[in-house]
Amino acid sequence: MPVLPGAEPYHHEGGEVGVLLCHGFTGSPQSMRPWAEYLAERGLTVALPLLPGHGTRWQDMRITGWQDWYAEVDRALRELLERCSRVFVLGLSMGGALALRLAAGHGRSVSGIVVVNPGIKVHGVAAYALPVLRHVVPYTKGVANDIAKEGTVELGYDRVPLHSAHSLREFFRLVDAALPQVTQPLLLLHSPMDHVVPPADSARILGRVSSVDVREVLLEQSYHVATLDHDAERIFEESLAFIGRLAPTVGKKGSTTGG
Repeated sequence: MPVLPGAEPYHHEGGEVGVLLCHGFTGSPQSMRPWAEYLAERGLTVALPLLPGHGTRWQDMRITGWQDWYAEVDRALRELLERCSRVFVLGLSMGGALALRLAAGHGRSVSGIVVVNPGIKVHGVAAYALPVLRHVVPYTKGVANDIAKEGTVELGYDRVPLHSAHSLREFFRLVDAALPQVTQPLLLLHSPMDHVVPPADSARILGRVSSVDVREVLLEQSYHVATLDHDAERIFEESLAFIGRLAPTVGKKGSTTGG
């Protein structure tokens, strides 16, 4: 099945500081592409992979699970670590959970983490019915496109395969258990008005990680897909400042924003 136009993975060969960007559940690299290009233009080496089962049609996602999604970002991270002296992992929504899991698993190899509206739990009564319901009902309504900015559209599925939602729930449990193993500097940005992931998820992450260097930023003007919303530029700037502070070798453009 061909990849939808705009959902293609993205890679840029830049300097010795690398960033891995992880997109969200049922989404695609399109939601992260402006962020990736912003960092690429400032001299960083950038990897933005397409997660298996994503970016084509929702039926393709039914045969994938968290092991497939995690394996793809883990592969991309290992490639960056071979190429770069410092690597940062950035993620949106489920991509934030993937970033946290990578940080917990790879330890000091990951220099820092930036997460935007990270998810850590499947909420609601339906979540507990998923183990059975997924064998009866193939899908539920989609969660893509929660954006405040008019005229902006996220390229994501309009349906959520319940097999995949069940796998996501299992993955969130694993990530939650591993949060105390996260020790890297952490920048967490989240929207108070998020119709997909509640603020409780960000609060739980902040309360359970072992990171000492932590910064929380509220995205007051955006909904869930904040990387395409009114606060997008702020996310880009905050992340570059965060990376530049921890890795001053980012380059002339990147290092001047650190502080």
